[in-house]
Amino acid sequence: MIKAVFFDFYGTLARFFPPREELQAEAIGGFGYSVSREGLVKGYALADDFMGQTNASDTPMNRLQGEARLAFFARYEQIILREAGVEVDLPTARRIWEAVQGIPYGLALYDDAIPALDTLKRRGLTLGLLSNIGREPRQLMESHGLTAYLDFAVTSQEIGSNKPHPPMFLAALERAGVQASEALHVGDSYLSDVQGARNLGIHAVLVDREGVAEAPPECLRVRGLMEVVRLV
Repeated sequence: MIKAVFFDFYGTLARFFPPREELQAEAIGGFGYSVSREGLVKGYALADDFMGQTNASDTPMNRLQGEARLAFFARYEQIILREAGVEVDLPTARRIWEAVQGIPYGLALYDDAIPALDTLKRRGLTLGLLSNIGREPRQLMESHGLTAYLDFAVTSQEIGSNKPHPPMFLAALERAGVQASEALHVGDSYLSDVQGARNLGIHAVLVDREGVAEAPPECLRVRGLMEVVRLV
């Protein structure tokens, strides 16, 4: 029986606003390239897999600083562009990434986030947030109006470790007061969220809103959060 549900933040509960595909298209256009939204969606899916692989390594994102971090995002950008049909060298990819970062943007909850959380909360489930984002947990919940729905948040900044490594998941289990078999983790990364949770015996669901995520056929996936409500 599931007693607690943990959610990833970016790509699961929230997204860039304006959408990151629009930010990319605007930045790339300044360099004379034209790309499709479909290509950018697929490119981001592959680039996010690259980020997940980095977080699973001995040098995860929270340890990358200065030039090492910029080099990572140059490669990240290059992967996005390649899938969108644009081949550039790493110095150019880095300039495009910097252009993307120069465009104002924020984060906004998906339309199904609050309805799903509210329904699960009213059912008496313990709800938690597990995010690799480098922010303080309470600030993250308050800034997005989530404190009324979430019982706690665990972030990489607080724990000093990223998903898929065990510390974040173990902290969530402890705060929820449940066994691994009584918890479900919901996230948009197969490596960071699904495998990270399953390695500890936590049930997992992959959020694949665009239908482009790379994952084995047996991986349980949903296109939206209300599907998670029905599963629980």
